[in-house]
Amino acid sequence: MSEMNPELLITITTILVSGIGIVLGTAIPAIVEGRAVLKALDGITRQPEAANDIRTTLLISMALLESTAIYVLLVILILLFANPLLTQFFN
Repeated sequence: MSEMNPELLITITTILVSGIGIVLGTAIPAIVEGRAVLKALDGITRQPEAANDIRTTLLISMALLESTAIYVLLVILILLFANPLLTQFFN
């Protein structure tokens, strides 16, 4: 492989890091959300009278967990389509 253009190197690196970041940034919250639902259902099974409180807490925690995946998506989209690294280093 001959000498690579620095802009191409940054673009390729950004694409690779974005791909890894979106996989980890969505898989980890999904796993944690699944565990939270499992624990909430277990709690509702053990104490059916507390189902409303558990459900409310579950919905709030699910919204907070999902927001982390949305933030990851936002950062990845910024890196892919408005790459600040290119303007930072090659201006």
